[in-house]
Amino acid sequence: MATPRPLSPQLALGVLATGMLMTILDGSIVTVAMPAIQRDLGFSPVGLSWIVNAYLIAFGSLLLLAGRLGDLIGRKRMFLAGTGIFTAASLLAGVAASPGVLIAARFLQGVGSAMSSAVGLGILVTLFTVPRERARAIAVFSFTGAAGASLGQVLGGVLTDALTWNWIFFINLPIGVATLLVALRALPSDQGLGLRAGADVLGALLVTSGLMTGIYAVVKIEEYGAGSVHTLGLGALALALLAGFLLRQTKAANPLMPLRILRSRSVSGANAVQMLMVAALFSFQILVALYLQKVLGYGAAETGLAMLPAAAVIGAVSLGVSARLIARFGERNVLLTGILLLVGVLGLLTRVPVHASYATDLLPVMLLAAGFGLALPALTSLAMSGAEEADAGLASGLFNTTQQIGMALGVAVLSTLAASRTETLTAAGKPAAEALTGGYHLAFGVGAGLLLAAFAIAFTVLRRPAAEATAVAPEPSAKALATH
Repeated sequence: MATPRPLSPQLALGVLATGMLMTILDGSIVTVAMPAIQRDLGFSPVGLSWIVNAYLIAFGSLLLLAGRLGDLIGRKRMFLAGTGIFTAASLLAGVAASPGVLIAARFLQGVGSAMSSAVGLGILVTLFTVPRERARAIAVFSFTGAAGASLGQVLGGVLTDALTWNWIFFINLPIGVATLLVALRALPSDQGLGLRAGADVLGALLVTSGLMTGIYAVVKIEEYGAGSVHTLGLGALALALLAGFLLRQTKAANPLMPLRILRSRSVSGANAVQMLMVAALFSFQILVALYLQKVLGYGAAETGLAMLPAAAVIGAVSLGVSARLIARFGERNVLLTGILLLVGVLGLLTRVPVHASYATDLLPVMLLAAGFGLALPALTSLAMSGAEEADAGLASGLFNTTQQIGMALGVAVLSTLAASRTETLTAAGKPAAEALTGGYHLAFGVGAGLLLAAFAIAFTVLRRPAAEATAVAPEPSAKALATH
């Protein structure tokens, strides 16, 4: 399936990066404004969590389906439709006057984000076929995701304090409209394979319901407990649905997800590494913010500013050196180096004191976050290099799906461990700040263990033999990328 190049691949990259920025920004910007939303709309403490959960469930469960549909009906169409839905849902969220309307709008935002995000990488890797150009493009794409998470915390605090919480959603309107207008011209038109090439309705129902059930079970672990009937029952149901999906893919004439994609060690290995890495780094992105606010007494805007050095070094490494390092040393070696730096981040955090100095205790941690700027572009290149062009949307959707599953697992497992340890220390008579810090230490330590597991998988699995490169990625550009 030939994909014509747009008038400017760089402009197309800008559109895709902007779409990614909106998605990531929206995920982090809302967390800062939740207390104000609760006061204005009268959310209950339990109901308030659904501002995040509704988005996460829709987003995480639809990525795989949206990625494959992009391959079938055209990735540009999917991107435009998703951006349009997300923008309209942002307007609905901004004018919401009741909890029910806001939760519904957040669910629709998740649907739109899934549609646009699932095909973004698929479009990118078909635009940039020369390995060095592709590495640079992926570095830019990866940086926007990392920057969005940090900027969201700062921007959410500023908008909520200076205006009202409604503006955290209204800010998406001009960005979304501009993205749509430019994307119409900048993105390449592709007809897709056609629905007959993979219109597996039963498979779509199984994978979407399985992912939705599984993500719901994970996000409710903190409320019900990991060993509860609720969690175990829903977890078993999710596994059964996903197992049914995989079985269906072996028998369907036109499978939704051709299992050949998983035979690539680069695809399957990179997705496993990402799930562990994202789960571990939740403890950096979220728990460090909680530590700054609850232990050190930082405000929302101060917290965002304190974490900006991490975004700065990630950006400098992603945009400045990662592509050159990948071209010289290969994706795998750069990925391993990045993971080791991130292990250092969480290792230092296991020793952060109750009365910390930002300059001596926290700034070194922020600077070591440069490892993320090395690891993510290299990991993304590996995950996408093993897929044929016809499966690029599916590979993109799969990569984003494992990212969301890893994030959900990180939220559920690490926050639960931190809370449990804090309760134990409090019961033992420790002061509140010391108990909280002890809980965060445990989560950081477990996160470091997850990163070491990711390193082990990357070291052992991501060794792509030449035979696989020929079998899985027959296009010359993909072969060239596989030789790094």
